[in-house]
Amino acid sequence: LVPAEQRRVGMVFQDIALFPHLDVAANIGFGLDRWTAHQRRARVEDLLTLVGLPGMGGRYPHQLSGGQQQRVALARALAPKPRLLLLDEPFSALDAELREQISRDVRAILLEEGITALFVTHDQNEAFAIADRVGVMHAGRLAQWDTPYRIYHRPRTRFVADFIGRSSFIPGTVTAEGRVETCLGVFAGALPDGAAPGDRVDVMIRPDDILHNDDSPRTARVVDRAFRGAHMLYTLELDGGVRVPCMAPSHHAHPVGERIGIELEMDHLVTFTPGG
Repeated sequence: LVPAEQRRVGMVFQDIALFPHLDVAANIGFGLDRWTAHQRRARVEDLLTLVGLPGMGGRYPHQLSGGQQQRVALARALAPKPRLLLLDEPFSALDAELREQISRDVRAILLEEGITALFVTHDQNEAFAIADRVGVMHAGRLAQWDTPYRIYHRPRTRFVADFIGRSSFIPGTVTAEGRVETCLGVFAGALPDGAAPGDRVDVMIRPDDILHNDDSPRTARVVDRAFRGAHMLYTLELDGGVRVPCMAPSHHAHPVGERIGIELEMDHLVTFTPGG
């Protein structure tokens, strides 16, 4: 067995776990005991600059903000130049705006250092901001391992489709031409394995598939809405009772009960067997 200190695996913990009795420089240089004093000082200074904390090596953890402490924990894990960096929900205690900023910074730092990282998070936006590839776990198994784009637009299972982002499913029927006929129109694309003409399928609809257009002859009734700043997330009821999400600019806010014009812009047809 390889001793832990020789495995070249770094770890950033959820609770940061800095040593309170050591200053920032000593925390970062803790794993560099085999380096010379000159090498250790140079590495610590380089990392302080890299994580945006130049000149703060003499401060103690209690003198730092939560975001600064997280940067020190990252620098400490990077100091020995690990081959693999493990991060266990490291930003969960930070507010949303700070999490977004640090997520971008961490990605840039990892690219700068050329280090592979395995990042565990329940925040989908965080995963998409940091990762080149995303793994979605379900019931202890890897449901899909793919690029963030394909995870969102090409989910392989209904669980992934439902778990990632916001989605709804509308019923459709496979036609003789291998297309899918729905209440929103007829679409061509990938079908479930073994699907035959006449089979029922469920078609995934994302909020960005439904566009608000006052000039469209097709309308839907607003049954719910959620203000998201620049956008409004509507839940719309189509004729026949099917409900779909729609993300539209919020400067034209439509009340619940109003009918609004819609059009479909669906580049990716994603279908599943009903209940599958």
